[in-house]
Amino acid sequence: MDNEGIFDLHRRLEQEILDSYDEELELELDDSRFDGIAAEHYLPDVASKITRQRYFRELLRLQGELVKLQDWVVANQHRMVILFEGRDAAGKGGVIKRITQRLNPRIVRTVALPAPNDREKTQWYFQRYVTHLPAAGEIVLFDRSWYNRAGVERVMGFCSDDEYDEFFRSTPEFERMLVRSGIQLVKYWFSITDDEQYLRFLGRIHDPLKQWKLSPMDLQSRVRWEKYTEAKEVMLERTHISEAPWWIVQATDKKAARINCINHLLNLVPYEELVRPKIELPSRERHPEYTRNPVPPEMIVPEIFP
Repeated sequence: MDNEGIFDLHRRLEQEILDSYDEELELELDDSRFDGIAAEHYLPDVASKITRQRYFRELLRLQGELVKLQDWVVANQHRMVILFEGRDAAGKGGVIKRITQRLNPRIVRTVALPAPNDREKTQWYFQRYVTHLPAAGEIVLFDRSWYNRAGVERVMGFCSDDEYDEFFRSTPEFERMLVRSGIQLVKYWFSITDDEQYLRFLGRIHDPLKQWKLSPMDLQSRVRWEKYTEAKEVMLERTHISEAPWWIVQATDKKAARINCINHLLNLVPYEELVRPKIELPSRERHPEYTRNPVPPEMIVPEIFP
């Protein structure tokens, strides 16, 4: 390959790397839609506690460490479950996206279950969650979990007093059983203020790309803020066990919450970087008798960009 060809290859590789980081930029622009609404109408002096440049730099560093963690989990056949709980709009989905963004979905997967169907309502309460637990070399992130019973089900009256009491009798033993089986269980509660949730809900109302995130249940969570607070306090008190303690993430500043949560998560696992074997890209085989068939024009997607 001549110098011009090498230069072109380097340029294309550089562009490929830059393109790989565009997803985070897209997510950041998505976040800024809400920030703009808040700054313009409700909070003129809003300012991030950490600068955007520092945030990106630290996030990319931590995502690099998450890749090392992933490799270590596979090599050591580790099993890990991470629960993300918190009020509606507390930022659980945002941190989950940043954790999984550069990881292998076959190794690290997210579980976000809908409300139980009629059949599932007749099962053992934990049964539908058990089917999603990790095998060796896997990490499972629950975007809400069996703690629905301690929160929304309790506040909205979707479970009886007996079912609620049984949940607290069973949950510590269920989680101890998971830990004894070799699963590392990590539980995060994302904490935001009343005012912050109010602003984030307004952001969703004014943003057509996020209105789908608002459900009638979310709106009821505003009305029943104090009931949810009481339910949360009981939940933390009765299920904070040494084998699987609760960790509180201060999430009013969502960028800081992501950095702090990911950093804390990494510190909970004794992972280390694995030495990867050097990869040599093999040359493509070429055969003079091979002829590529033309693609019918009607099958080609119209090119409207750029």
